[in-house]
Amino acid sequence: MKIQNVTIAGGGVLGSQIAYQCAYAGFHVTTYLRSEASIQRAQPKVQRLHGIYQAELTAAKTQGGPVSRGLIFNGDPAAADYDALLHQADAAFEHFHYETDLAAAVADADLVIEALAEQPDAKKAFFAQLQPLLPEKTIIATNSSTLLPSVLADSTGRPAKFLSLHFANNIWKQNIAEVMGHPGTDPQVFETVAEFAAQMGMIPMKLKKEKAGYILNSMLVPFLMSAQELLADGIADVETIDKTWMISTGAPFGPFRILDIVGITTAYNIIMNYPDATDPTSLHGKLAKLLKEDYLDQGKTGVNAGEGFYSYK
Repeated sequence: MKIQNVTIAGGGVLGSQIAYQCAYAGFHVTTYLRSEASIQRAQPKVQRLHGIYQAELTAAKTQGGPVSRGLIFNGDPAAADYDALLHQADAAFEHFHYETDLAAAVADADLVIEALAEQPDAKKAFFAQLQPLLPEKTIIATNSSTLLPSVLADSTGRPAKFLSLHFANNIWKQNIAEVMGHPGTDPQVFETVAEFAAQMGMIPMKLKKEKAGYILNSMLVPFLMSAQELLADGIADVETIDKTWMISTGAPFGPFRILDIVGITTAYNIIMNYPDATDPTSLHGKLAKLLKEDYLDQGKTGVNAGEGFYSYK
């Protein structure tokens, strides 16, 4: 099966990136959002992405500087046709398509990528809504950061055509796509999705079996959680924790700068999956309260909002 028509469900940080990169790679892309208000919130994200792609491609063309792997589909920078790539970026932006009617959004989809909030019940409810609307051919992938596909598979109504496809943030630069099936995933579906990931400019990372957090988040989430626990326990402030990590390891970013890139909403949703997150005396409870009251309720959701743990205005 060849994938050409792709529907992205969700217009958040990663949903917007996945949709734009797919369109940039030449796929026919529809972004499904629940309301016009959701579209208005998503549009600035796509405009920002377009500016990033334009600026980096133009600099590579005129100055011969470095260029992100995803922008040249893992090719040779010296052989890249930057005029053609700039045209692709413009076309992706000009023809970016939103849809609030789910049936219309998936009517001819070869692949639906779910990129909703990290809330299992919400994902299951969406898949239940999706079931009667999909063509028989359609593959479903979840971009869930931490959930096993086997937890969600039955809710899709087509477990053999369901798997996880997880992207790192800033997908044009950190261009991996972790492909993870569950025991019931059709092997041909797995390979089709891995091939699709390569065609959209990613480097497919094929997992041999299920693992909560995949490869990347199995390492990243404990690291970020440790930093947040230091903050919630009052051990040190954000800047001190980040400086400690950066100076000691030579890393370009500390954990709270990474959280701003990932999005504080995602961090909060992950914490809320812990059983003790509603207990205000537990560490997870303290952290959930801190993130919600001091950041989310103030509109400080990270880089895309212009402010998170740091200000980007």
